[in-house]
Amino acid sequence: MRALIVAMMCSATLAGSRLGSESPAPQARDRGPARTPLHDFRVRLDTSKGPIVIAVHRDWAPRGADRFHELVTARYFDDSRFFRVVKGQWAQFGIAGNPALAARWRTRSIPDDAPKQSNVRGRVAFAFKEPGGRTAQIYISLRDNSYQDAQGFVPFGEVVEGMAVADALNSEYGERSGGGIRAGKQQPLFDGGNAYLDREYPRLDRLLEARVIP
Repeated sequence: MRALIVAMMCSATLAGSRLGSESPAPQARDRGPARTPLHDFRVRLDTSKGPIVIAVHRDWAPRGADRFHELVTARYFDDSRFFRVVKGQWAQFGIAGNPALAARWRTRSIPDDAPKQSNVRGRVAFAFKEPGGRTAQIYISLRDNSYQDAQGFVPFGEVVEGMAVADALNSEYGERSGGGIRAGKQQPLFDGGNAYLDREYPRLDRLLEARVIP
């Protein structure tokens, strides 16, 4: 009887071993960004100067609003830099600090939205190189930039808290640290990410994280 029990235990152990080899424990998977909301929402940008809250209006620019939500929930903006800040004009962000992540989103363009609102002070819009070329770069108007309306820049949101923070973002480098989306001068940012910016422009302000406000 004892021999029979031992044999049965060995058989069970062997079967369990086979089962384990054929069905490994499931690995954690990236679930990707949250489902795009069909309503307005707010996003909080925690920066090295303080928080900025953006109210996003889908009726202003639904494609832009949805892409912004997608980027935020994918955590694309976390630990990046305000790389193009021109005092009294605009503050631009949206090149990920991780070069691999920036490269993955660089060509994921969205169709243009029809203009409905003006680029006045506090409005938030996508920067782009050519029609149909919006991907991930975003700027906050620090003044009335309504002259850009005719150029196709379409606001999808507005700063409702923290405009003083946006005004205070470091602008000492101006266009040198990240201007030139249309002139093709941003390649070093895509190649080097935060390491490049921290080395060459160490006092740029940081976008620590971006979150949709529940």
